[in-house]
Amino acid sequence: MNAIALTPGDLAIAALLIVFDAALSLWLHLGLHKRIAIAAVRMVLQLVTIGFVLRFVFTLNNPAATLAVVVVMLLVAGREVATRPAKRLKGGANYIIGATSVGLATLLTALLALTTAIRPDPWFDPHYAIPLVGIILGNVLNTGSITLDVVLSGFDRERMAIEAQLALGATFREAARPIIVQGIRQGMLPMINAMSASGIVTLPGIMTGQILGGMDPLEAVKYQILLMFLLGGASGLASVVIAFLAVRHMTDDRQRLRLDRLV
Repeated sequence: MNAIALTPGDLAIAALLIVFDAALSLWLHLGLHKRIAIAAVRMVLQLVTIGFVLRFVFTLNNPAATLAVVVVMLLVAGREVATRPAKRLKGGANYIIGATSVGLATLLTALLALTTAIRPDPWFDPHYAIPLVGIILGNVLNTGSITLDVVLSGFDRERMAIEAQLALGATFREAARPIIVQGIRQGMLPMINAMSASGIVTLPGIMTGQILGGMDPLEAVKYQILLMFLLGGASGLASVVIAFLAVRHMTDDRQRLRLDRLV
């Protein structure tokens, strides 16, 4: 593939669009100009830093180095899942749920792709493993945070209905079933919508990047289809794991609703 090299001048021209956003904020008194500037600077610093880190890791081509980068990515993603919901469980349970579900869904999906469809040599090749994990994490993170937010908020909102069912002899999981279903459904909808729009409304990022890099469009399509299947599976797995782990933390051995564990 023959990618077109970008110069600092090319990036500076594109940055004028961010300057336009900041100017628009000042003109309309949106109060977003500082946040736009901070976000843009932070984005550039983060991407440049990760670029140097990845260049170093790619040069090493070592499984330990690749694993270290992946673990850091998983821990950060778990924290994001934990902090986004409006309701939180005490004792860091949000983080445990987020890290467990995100890690499980991402690693299983990435390992499946690396050992079956993609098959790099070696299979842990950081050129493939790290970008793949990053793409899956970005999607699973959003799915997980939505599911956790819906489930925890649902327990707080449906307290009376759940306790009424428990009083009538229902198990806690039976009483919580509508909340579980709603949480999983809401978490998976963005991925379903993304799959429905791919190729007609949008050209997904991976496919666009490969085409810009010179890959044949049909080959780029194959990679994008593979990726969307991986993201769909990871989203479903993350949603289910998060929903059931959250339900487990919201009850005890006596099948009671423990809203006192929510912050």
